[in-house]
Amino acid sequence: MSQHLEVGERIVETEMLHGGITAQMRRLTIGRPDGNTRVLVLRSFVDPFYVGHAEDWLNREADALSLLTQTSVPAPGLVAVDPTATHCEFPSLLMTHLAGRTIIHDEGVEARVLLLARQLVAIHAVRPTKRPRKYSTLSTADTAVTPKGADAGAWAAAIDVIRKPAPRYEGRFLHRDFQPGNVLFDEPGSAGVRITGVVDWAGACWGPADLDVAHCCTNFALLHGPAWGLRFTQAYEEAGGVLAAAASERLYWQVRDALACSEEVQAMAQPWREAGRTDLTTRTLEERLDAYVTALINTSG
Repeated sequence: MSQHLEVGERIVETEMLHGGITAQMRRLTIGRPDGNTRVLVLRSFVDPFYVGHAEDWLNREADALSLLTQTSVPAPGLVAVDPTATHCEFPSLLMTHLAGRTIIHDEGVEARVLLLARQLVAIHAVRPTKRPRKYSTLSTADTAVTPKGADAGAWAAAIDVIRKPAPRYEGRFLHRDFQPGNVLFDEPGSAGVRITGVVDWAGACWGPADLDVAHCCTNFALLHGPAWGLRFTQAYEEAGGVLAAAASERLYWQVRDALACSEEVQAMAQPWREAGRTDLTTRTLEERLDAYVTALINTSG
């Protein structure tokens, strides 16, 4: 990606960033001729398991970042993309660096729930000139993984929910992986914490707002406890977001995302522990997911 630097610039330092599951992230410090520096971020797909998806994901992210420059959504700026590794060793995307950090500890979660809800409403308000491709869900009723010791009745009912056809919906621009790990915050000041950026747009697509909301709900339930998953739905509506009118339709998307996460609990736990949440063992997440799925089923009746 050096050909996309300005004349006289050079990479003076690289730092591996933690937290990603599918891609390798590096922070690049760029030395400038005047002695100052600027920072870029390089996303590369190096794992053979994910390389086959890299071209699609990187093109989606490049399109999304280009689109978002015309909006108020705080996203990185696109510098360059090489989705087929024509010039780079691996399929990669180079973008600007955003200030801030992810916050995934329990303290202050209520304020962050409200901020994330407002931010997601703003994302869903984006109207792309060219509609992105339709959302996809790789999980099925047959691939859901019921945790050991889970409420068998609740999980059987949840699995039955997603055996039905997907409800009709009004399409929206989706992030598709909107959750606390992909939102950056500044350091708390006198006015409180604020969002400085939303990252990881590789899954950007077109689909139901409920799906984005459901994904964030599941992540809040796993990070902070099942009640916070339920709280995020309420916060999204309080912020002006519109979800499916029928409770059964909402339940479909909520359950679909929760069951999709049942297949990735171990993969989700690792980066959270690396980020300091050592209490979030795979078993802890399984127990929280079981409690969340059970709550969804019990409150739907």
